[in-house]
Amino acid sequence: MDPLKAEAPPTDEELVALAAELQAASVAAGLSIATAESCTGGLVGHILTQVDGSSGYYLGGAVSYSDGLKRSVLGVTPEALERHGAVSAQVAVAMAEGARDRFGADITVSVTGIAGPGGGSGAKPVGLTYVAVASAAGHEVRRFHWSGDRDANKRHSAGAALRLLALRVQETASARDAREAASPPDAHG
Repeated sequence: MDPLKAEAPPTDEELVALAAELQAASVAAGLSIATAESCTGGLVGHILTQVDGSSGYYLGGAVSYSDGLKRSVLGVTPEALERHGAVSAQVAVAMAEGARDRFGADITVSVTGIAGPGGGSGAKPVGLTYVAVASAAGHEVRRFHWSGDRDANKRHSAGAALRLLALRVQETASARDAREAASPPDAHG
């Protein structure tokens, strides 16, 4: 089973608990976070700011529900939208990288999908969601297909976004710690 995919949609309490863990790890590592959301409509940002002290690491985000805002706010190219569609791995990555570039965050997460109940097709059914994360180490994108109603699909997507962010924060902090441990002491001390 995918560790980012929960069986049941997470409750408010579970989402806030994930955000609290992410906040603690981000603050300890000195990393800033920003979000780029479409189908979740700002839910990830909302959950992050439910934890007191979130301004210590969360810079903010963009809710780019329309393709026009994906282009103008996040820099997603018209070619990516036309060729792959707004709900695609390529656009999720472009959203995350655009947010990182524009907002100056260390790590960004993006979510794009079809929450339902309408809007799906045979090729892109309701519940199809892509979550991407971007940092100096590059990007990663995950594909999910949720089977709940609109609220459940949004909650599943937000939970996956928080878990993927937490993994990238942990990887980034571990890589930095390993580099620092391998560096010789400063001779000029």
